[in-house]
Amino acid sequence: MTLAGLLLAMFAPLAALAATQSAERPRTIPDVRSHAYYILDESASSVLAARNERTAVPIASITKLMTALVVLEAGQSMDQVVTINADDVRGTAGNASRLASGYKLSRRNLLLLALMSSENRAAYALCRTYPRGLRACVQAMNRKAVALGMTSAHFVEPTGLSSRNVASPADLAKLVRAAADNRTIRDYSTSARHTVTVNRRQLEFRNTNLLVTNPAWQVDVQKTGYIPEAGRCLVMQTVIDGRPVVMVLLNSFGKYTRIADAKRVRTWVESRSRVAAL
Repeated sequence: MTLAGLLLAMFAPLAALAATQSAERPRTIPDVRSHAYYILDESASSVLAARNERTAVPIASITKLMTALVVLEAGQSMDQVVTINADDVRGTAGNASRLASGYKLSRRNLLLLALMSSENRAAYALCRTYPRGLRACVQAMNRKAVALGMTSAHFVEPTGLSSRNVASPADLAKLVRAAADNRTIRDYSTSARHTVTVNRRQLEFRNTNLLVTNPAWQVDVQKTGYIPEAGRCLVMQTVIDGRPVVMVLLNSFGKYTRIADAKRVRTWVESRSRVAAL
């Protein structure tokens, strides 16, 4: 055997091994297209990856998780019937809604539609009928943010239609964890569909997050959001490799990018687990 052949025989296996290890080694950060994100492994209280995580930005309908928290903590009857009125229409002006003025729904149905289908008039009506009214509800939302340690968060209304509702990705992870501790919010935010009967009409609403009906995913709590100033947003607590993981994905460009980002994060976390197990 020539010297060149001998060297090739000696180093080829080493090169192949190095190539295999390189292929197995996960990226240090996930390939996420969202402008800001925060990925938290709750089992170890470990931040796996983050970008622009301390910057407060508009959060769109992620707001509704906070609305739900304070409404539930007020202890009002979930069976009480609430009538959608002109204030709810004016408070969500410029946004399409299937809940017309005069429609009557239980507070339970309003909360379910607000969380599952991101119904803005439902969220507004919940806050309007909060004890002492809308202003007291928004004040409660800001007090709750302080109690949760959300130092960057500020709310001016309950739907997320205002770009002045802001928080950082790191602070939104705190909101997601608080929401996940509430059984009602978990159940309502992950319901696939719901039908309500109003004025002898049946209206079917569906979840705005496609992952809740994907059998490959276990989503424990979630909320989507969109306004032009916030871009497409998604927050959720999910289970990956048996561990609870909080994902906050903000200002995603494109209708499906936030879902694709969630899938990329999951693949990245799973690749880290495989390497750690070697």
